[in-house]
Amino acid sequence: VPLQASGGGLVQAGESLRLSCAASGRFDRLGDMGWYRQAPGKSRDLIAEVTRYGATNYADSVKGRFAISRDTDKNRLTLQMNSLKPEDAGVYYCKVDSITMDHKWGRPVEMISWGQGTLVTVSS
Repeated sequence: VPLQASGGGLVQAGESLRLSCAASGRFDRLGDMGWYRQAPGKSRDLIAEVTRYGATNYADSVKGRFAISRDTDKNRLTLQMNSLKPEDAGVYYCKVDSITMDHKWGRPVEMISWGQGTLVTVSS
């Protein structure tokens, strides 16, 4: 499933950014969705996720500052980032589970897709 991530940029510490990830293509519905961050020389870590049932989960470092949401009608995932800190900087990737019914076999098929990444830079 093609994903288009956007919204990254350069901000000063304390400012806000809003990331967006739009899913397109053919699928029946979207499952779990999340945002990951990868800083230079570090692993790609989960920042926030929202399950197919609407439950949310955040990394401890962003709790109270970031808010993840999903728009089922528009197949869109959003991450509102407030009170940004220099340590929040990195490339942010959206990850989406899409579900498509395999009518031949009569069962759902899940596929994981990643967005292309959007760069967030926070100056102190």
